[in-house]
Amino acid sequence: MDFALVISAIGLGFASGFHCIGMCGPIALSMGLTKQQQTNFYLQNLTYQFGRILTYTVLGAILGIIGEGFEMAGFQQVLTISVGIMLIIMALFSFGGKDFASRIPFINKALLKVKINLGRLLQKADYKSRFTTGLLNGLLPCGMVYMALTASLAAGGVWQGAAFMGIFGLGTFPFMFAVVLVGNLMNQALRIKVLKVIPIVMIILGGLFILRGMEIGIPYLSPASEAMGISKDAASCHTPGHSSEEHSH
Repeated sequence: MDFALVISAIGLGFASGFHCIGMCGPIALSMGLTKQQQTNFYLQNLTYQFGRILTYTVLGAILGIIGEGFEMAGFQQVLTISVGIMLIIMALFSFGGKDFASRIPFINKALLKVKINLGRLLQKADYKSRFTTGLLNGLLPCGMVYMALTASLAAGGVWQGAAFMGIFGLGTFPFMFAVVLVGNLMNQALRIKVLKVIPIVMIILGGLFILRGMEIGIPYLSPASEAMGISKDAASCHTPGHSSEEHSH
């Protein structure tokens, strides 16, 4: 996975971390973790976070399969640029401090069902329940996660997609772990201000994907496609009428 994708995954993760404080933070706070037994508190929190990141990683691998199909068909450049455009469009629908996913009715219904199941698990205090809560939390309809999954399409393969979403999950980790650790980190007014900035960050990252897909020769950000040059050379070597014997003369 190249530098631009790593930066995008971390950027999406950090931006999503701020977003998660408002959207998923209440779920984490409802787990009833107490600091009476410090070791148990940290381990249960880590178990919950691991389940959440694992779900993101598996989803990234699934999307990576689709992305690999595009790459094998020779559409990787088109896919990368398209992903950048989609990120920008989703970001535009997120202005106003509202998650764009919440504007879609059937997603809200799905969110309700997941919350009901989470509510049952939150009543339990064992590690299995904490892990399952994290797994389900990773499935919650969330515009930021959808943006990251869209970006993972352009990662280039199964393992790359999984790595992209794994890095994205790690980017959200500090904020979500801290929410459980010290409670709600931001008041409502500050959270609204942060949510207004996030779409701008998403537009910048969308532009980064478009730049990467253009392959204009900028090191790390938009490297030229060497594979394309190799394929052209290979094609010329196999062009009818240009055999190795003719080249020897």
